[in-house]
Amino acid sequence: MEINYIFMLQLLLGRFFLLGYVRSDPEPLNDYCVADTKNPHNFFLNGVPCINPDHTLASHFATSALSKPGDLNQFRFNVTLTNTNNLPGLNTLGLVMARIDIAVDGLVPPHSHPRASEVTILLKGSLLVGFVDTSNRLYTQRLRPGDCFVFPKGLIHFLYNTDMVNPALAVSGLSSQNPGTQVSSLATFATRPPIPDEVLKKGFKVNGQDVIKIRKNLGG
Repeated sequence: MEINYIFMLQLLLGRFFLLGYVRSDPEPLNDYCVADTKNPHNFFLNGVPCINPDHTLASHFATSALSKPGDLNQFRFNVTLTNTNNLPGLNTLGLVMARIDIAVDGLVPPHSHPRASEVTILLKGSLLVGFVDTSNRLYTQRLRPGDCFVFPKGLIHFLYNTDMVNPALAVSGLSSQNPGTQVSSLATFATRPPIPDEVLKKGFKVNGQDVIKIRKNLGG
């Protein structure tokens, strides 16, 4: 019986050890897998089908999608992402690029990427950035053009343009083809259907009127 316990412990520890090497996206089995976005498919898979490698062009690995800013949202920022539609060559490579435009006094509110770490480089303006670890410890840094900052996978982070004159422009790389984004405030107060009021009142120590006001402000 004792030998069985030792074997089970070794097996369990071995699985935890292997999990430490698991990446957010699987390694590609080919040099590349250019996304086939034109032909209809009658099956589903965790990714995008590949075109015939003989039909691959250099243009599949280039894009101008990040050359222009997009429309600002209610928080006065916009994120423009590369994806398999505007950059089919990134399919299966486990990464995306993002252009981040933040207006004067604009904020990319606290959010997380469940499947990716993120590295951001500031090109123009100035930013106050930060993330919170699982011990509720806050790490912040003020960025100037050329400065970089890393946000660990899955942790809540933000980018705030404290400049009252100039907008900010940054570019980020994320370590997943589909990093996912969950804005903390929207995920709490703007769900469909809504989280029960009692849960929000108890969880945030607020009253019913506060819940209604926050929901209205966030479009929930």
